[in-house]
Amino acid sequence: MQFIIKKSKIKYIQVRHEEAGAIAASADAKLTGKIGVCFGSAGPGAVHLLNGLYDAKTDGVPVLAIVAQVPTSRMNMDFFQAMDEEPIFDDVAVWNRTAMTADSLPRMTDEAIRQAYAKKGVAVLTIPKDLGWAEIDDTYISNANTHQTPVYPEPNPESVKQAVALIKDAKSPMIYFGLGAKDAAEVLKRVSEKFKMPLVSSVLAKGILEDAYPAYLGSTGRVASKPGVEVGFSTDLILWVGNDVPFSIFLFNKNAKVIQIDIASEKLGKRRHNDVSMVADSKKALQAILDAGKEKKPSAFYDAALADKKNWEAWQDSFKDSKEMPVRPEPIFDVLNHAASDKAVFGIDVGNVNINFERLLDMHGDQKWATSGKYATMGFGLPAAISAKVNYPDRDVYSLSGDGAFAMLNEEIMTQVKYGLHIINVVFSNETLGFIEAEQTDDTHQPLSGVDLPDTDWAMVAKGMGALGYTVHTKEEFQKAVDDAKKTDRPAVIDVKFTQKMPFTTEHMTIDPAWQDQKKVNEFVKKYQAQDLKPFSYFLKEAEK
Repeated sequence: MQFIIKKSKIKYIQVRHEEAGAIAASADAKLTGKIGVCFGSAGPGAVHLLNGLYDAKTDGVPVLAIVAQVPTSRMNMDFFQAMDEEPIFDDVAVWNRTAMTADSLPRMTDEAIRQAYAKKGVAVLTIPKDLGWAEIDDTYISNANTHQTPVYPEPNPESVKQAVALIKDAKSPMIYFGLGAKDAAEVLKRVSEKFKMPLVSSVLAKGILEDAYPAYLGSTGRVASKPGVEVGFSTDLILWVGNDVPFSIFLFNKNAKVIQIDIASEKLGKRRHNDVSMVADSKKALQAILDAGKEKKPSAFYDAALADKKNWEAWQDSFKDSKEMPVRPEPIFDVLNHAASDKAVFGIDVGNVNINFERLLDMHGDQKWATSGKYATMGFGLPAAISAKVNYPDRDVYSLSGDGAFAMLNEEIMTQVKYGLHIINVVFSNETLGFIEAEQTDDTHQPLSGVDLPDTDWAMVAKGMGALGYTVHTKEEFQKAVDDAKKTDRPAVIDVKFTQKMPFTTEHMTIDPAWQDQKKVNEFVKKYQAQDLKPFSYFLKEAEK
């Protein structure tokens, strides 16, 4: 169960499963930057919160979990639903306490919020049931108004000088940024333009720059686009900004030098050895580098990176009106790109939907989105969309989920119905746990195991919960369903009967005959209908002419 604090009033949202409440609270923090709050009853309700709380912990956002306990007179006596709750939250929480008196509750709540903000994590306050009925003097003054946004340090002048020297000498420099650069979009662009450095982001940093920006190549890794992956292995210098992605150790040229900017000194060199460390605010550090360095001419590497992106986008666009059945992702996302407003908010689930969203949703304007990042818990999409609609009632909100993830917390459609939340929920039904299937096929080369899902009529399920339901098979049917759903104020579920073909794999790309076996290249190209795609080496040679 979740409630959201707004000034002196509490708006309480009763979800159907405590896990959804905790996920929604985590999404609150991700979407708004303010603390999310969730509630769980004693015993089972407390345990159910853990999945959402681990998402908040892993992605480093502030959440307060208020957890019930049996009455103090029944604690530690093997009572009904009684358990020692504090130990189960020790690992997930930055602050974990049980109230012993009713009078202590205001101050403990205040301290819990303070600690969640300060340590960017989960604070857990456990309250025995009888304390909730006790009357106390309403004299405590909250410290909410004293909260201040930290002022982060200026970069060390010597580190700026070293960074500029490395950029000057680099033949193929690039920028790799994460959420730590969320307020630095304009200076990221200026650094890229002045020093001719293509930009690649972490997955979670999508949206900091509009996807249409020519030098922004998307992300890197399995979820990413082809250009973002390719430049990482061709670079000789990485300007690493506010990024703590675990997979980074696998994604770049091992001989490339690194300039790393972060406000947390413990993250410097954590994912990769760096040559210059800058403990500083990303915006300030980038501006200092921009001011100190001299403009560079476009390199073959830079020109090739931009050409590679154009080729990739043209290839993806070629499928926008595909009549292939079951329907491909490109036609569906083409509709979404036109339907979503400049202020749309997206709750994105975990799985192949991450890949398709990362590659095919063209973020722009003041659009927002949230997903489960390093923790990557399935079932995130619906609760995140609930959070989005509660926080931004005047915006259009979408949840995007695979059928496996949707099955986990689809009961939250009832929550959307109960509170009249106009959310368009899209389910990509391909009857498999697609991301896991791809891992089993590509990574471990094992027989498929435990990935198949039953064909389910999610539109009928939605109607049974009181929502609108649509089953679609084509781009035209999806367009009509979206148009219809937008005309109402009711939640809607659009069940897209979706292709079982896996997205283009960037982690195991076989596309360059210059160094890869031609037979395998031919097989890969045929599998993904990638005849019009060219490897980065092709664009590099063209740029060097």
